[in-house]
Amino acid sequence: MGINRRTLMQATTAAATFFATKAAFAASPRKGDVELRGTVGRLERLGSLELESQQDFLTGFRSFVNDDLRKAAAQRADVLVRAAGLDPKAEMKYADAAALFEKDPMLATYVKAWVANQEQTWATIQSYFHRNADQYLSEMDAFDKYGPGTLEWDPKMVIPDYTKHEIHIQPGGYVGDPFAGYINFYGVNNFYAGKNYQDETQYAIAQAVPLPKDGKVKRILDLGCATGRLTLQLKERFPDAEVWGIDVGGPMVRYAHVRAADLGIDVHYAQRLAEDTKFPDNYFDLVTSYILMHEVTLEAAHKITAEAMRVLRPGGVYFPVDFANGKQRGPLTAYAAYTIWWDHRWNNEVWSLGYRDCNYADFMRQAGFAVDETVKSARRGHGALMGVKA
Repeated sequence: MGINRRTLMQATTAAATFFATKAAFAASPRKGDVELRGTVGRLERLGSLELESQQDFLTGFRSFVNDDLRKAAAQRADVLVRAAGLDPKAEMKYADAAALFEKDPMLATYVKAWVANQEQTWATIQSYFHRNADQYLSEMDAFDKYGPGTLEWDPKMVIPDYTKHEIHIQPGGYVGDPFAGYINFYGVNNFYAGKNYQDETQYAIAQAVPLPKDGKVKRILDLGCATGRLTLQLKERFPDAEVWGIDVGGPMVRYAHVRAADLGIDVHYAQRLAEDTKFPDNYFDLVTSYILMHEVTLEAAHKITAEAMRVLRPGGVYFPVDFANGKQRGPLTAYAAYTIWWDHRWNNEVWSLGYRDCNYADFMRQAGFAVDETVKSARRGHGALMGVKA
């Protein structure tokens, strides 16, 4: 699936870190393991050449949309702003930006191409896993019992309403489709335009996580872990630590466990709420999250931040990675406001506007953290925040 020579070389390098463990599991195959077309490094290939070819095309098209088409849209936006007698560097409200841009054919083409690509990505992947439902349900059922690591999920868990929307227009969202984890994992590979097949993004974030001042890292919690990619990288950076990933989506943590156990990585996944983790007070040395806070209500964001404070031990570090807001965001120009607005409207980012307009550093301070806003950002375009529990 879009594996070029450079990607293959990166995959070969990444694979060296776990092939020995993987080989031990391959020596006595697990009943129920579905691996129809082998792997490239960490990436288990999609189950059919047809689906892989579809995703290769869609990933290439996304690269075109993200690069050439986006540049053309930005240039057109600049023309429209100047034609309206406005300063392109001046701030603008979301509604005003939408009114200025949304009926322009060039900008509409860019947004439609992006959204259509997203829809096709989800639809083709979801269709494959639904057509092969028995195989993959059996795989999850089998891996529920396998280690290394553990899995906790509850099909009867009460799911908060605010989490039930179809995030990123993924059909069924994170909680409403039994194959949400499989669908999300392969769909997100498209999001990263073919540059994250070996979890490169999550590797970089894990490497950027600051240590407590005393350097002790025995327990780590990854909030809103989705398919567990960052969780795995945290375990690989801190191999002796007890590492947990939790998510509201049962199908997400089930797939996360399938992948972790298949790779032979000893992590623990649980279907739990980030605002009610069930862990004891002062239990963790590190708490992380990646692009979680803009996906929850502001009320939930406050509760999650307070929960991170509760479960961290004194001196422990909270490292949330999400889009820049507050004083780190900078001025919201007309085109910037429009891109955030259409992502909210057409990509079903239900709660993102509230997060974009708040100052999350203040949420952390209100929870009791000593906040450092000078740490290096773990990813370009994202905020740079670290909280320490006194």
